[in-house]
Amino acid sequence: MSRIRITIDRLVLRGMERAEGTALADSLRTQLVQVLRKVAAEQGWKSSRRTPLIKLQMPRESGLPGARKLGGGMARAIGKSLRS
Repeated sequence: MSRIRITIDRLVLRGMERAEGTALADSLRTQLVQVLRKVAAEQGWKSSRRTPLIKLQMPRESGLPGARKLGGGMARAIGKSLRS
């Protein structure tokens, strides 16, 4: 089994309450683990890949459910960028 290490240097969350930011970060972490496992199983890791910047445009819903949905969407976008 290989280890995958992801470092997010900075996550800027403007206009969110602290609880929403925490929910988003938790959702991002959880979904990212699942997405990366799937990518690794499908393609394997032939080489190191760096994706320095991903710009997302997603509608933001309010409250904790919206923050969780946004975190999951971010994780899926990262997985999609690794597949291409």
